Amino acid sequence: MEITPLCTSCCFRVGRRPYGHYRQPQPRRSNAVAEKKVQLSSGDGIRSIRFIGRRCALASTLSLISGTVVGFPGDGLGVTQGLVAGRIPGLSEPDQNGWRTYRRPDDKSGGHGVGWSPIIPYIFKVPQGWEEVPVSIADLGGTEIDLRFGNSKEGRLFVIVAPVRRFADIEGEAEIELIGPPDKVISAFGPEVIGENVEGKVISMEVAEHSGRTYYQFELEPPHVLITATAAGNRLYLFNVTGSGLQWKRHYKNLKQIADSFRVV
Repeated sequence: MEITPLCTSCCFRVGRRPYGHYRQPQPRRSNAVAEKKVQLSSGDGIRSIRFIGRRCALASTLSLISGTVVGFPGDGLGVTQGLVAGRIPGLSEPDQNGWRTYRRPDDKSGGHGVGWSPIIPYIFKVPQGWEEVPVSIADLGGTEIDLRFGNSKEGRLFVIVAPVRRFADIEGEAEIELIGPPDKVISAFGPEVIGENVEGKVISMEVAEHSGRTYYQFELEPPHVLITATAAGNRLYLFNVTGSGLQWKRHYKNLKQIADSFRVV
């Protein structure tokens, strides 16, 4: 038998050890009762974070309740940019070729600065098997990463939606031509996508027009990436499709078709 202080809340305050309370010895419990591994989506990779202890377990539970942790397709959990940036389904049913159209839902929130107007919806097409990926609070792209999609075998994409005034002093409706010609745009915004200077990496530049809106299209390698840039409202849109060397070689046709399908509606 061991003497166990059961009435610690009162006896410890007066400096006495309680007596007369006996119980069978209990196995010592480790504080690491809540040990678990959670995978966080971090853009191009997955990193593991280890939660240890009761406090971490409580924090994890509160996160689940508050809505800041959402399911990540096939890979544990991902942390989003808060409740307002939670995923809302936007994919259509497959067409006759097996491609699905994603349209940014009107009700989807976006934390891109207080006072900014709602984000104008955009659309693009992806083959079967591509799924939305939660945007992490630890994402290197910050809050301007509006959306991520990916397929582990084919590649991935992400959409940057940034205030035009951060790059050019434009009042009213923004147009990509007012920001600059294609070479100026890719020199200014390419580093936002690949994280380094794009000099010597641009192998093609094209200008296309759809429904009166101008789109700049670029191909960079290495790293392999297709960028479609346009402007609408008071925002710049950068649509980026990329893949590893092997993915690029095997699925370039599909990746190019995804990049060419981007439209702001």
